[in-house]
Amino acid sequence: MRIPQRRSQINRIRDVESLSRELTPESLERLKRTLMTLEKVERPKIVTDLSHALTLGDFSENAEYQDAKHRLSRIDGRIFGLKERIRLAIVIDRGTNESGSAAIGSTVCVRANGKESTWRILGSQESNPLRGQISYLSPIGSALLNRKPGDTVEVSTPKGTTLYEILSVE
Repeated sequence: MRIPQRRSQINRIRDVESLSRELTPESLERLKRTLMTLEKVERPKIVTDLSHALTLGDFSENAEYQDAKHRLSRIDGRIFGLKERIRLAIVIDRGTNESGSAAIGSTVCVRANGKESTWRILGSQESNPLRGQISYLSPIGSALLNRKPGDTVEVSTPKGTTLYEILSVE
């Protein structure tokens, strides 16, 4: 028998599936720890609050009950979303592919306009340009994929076109 799903769950599944699934092992472990904390610590605490609020009487005017119910709904949504992200995750390992060119998980050192930069190419869920982590879907990330040290790539970004020389790929 199929378990019915709410429309919000169906929409949440679509949202999760639209994200890139590539995650580093560290990020996957972080998601698992967060999920465990939500399931073992946060949710039981909210269930206890909800049980206490049930004893206070009339539900329609019981602000504690309404608040606990909404918090439980939010945390259940987070748990559901994390479980889906973990289930759909594709773990990427560090390094280059067999040909020595940049791949998802690679750290690439480039030079542009006389300035050197180092980026790690990751999935869109983990990108953080300020920490040197770019998505393989970004203009720079997609241009660097499958390129080797010594290659030059031209990247068009909103700030204009820039020429990048690939110095090393790890």
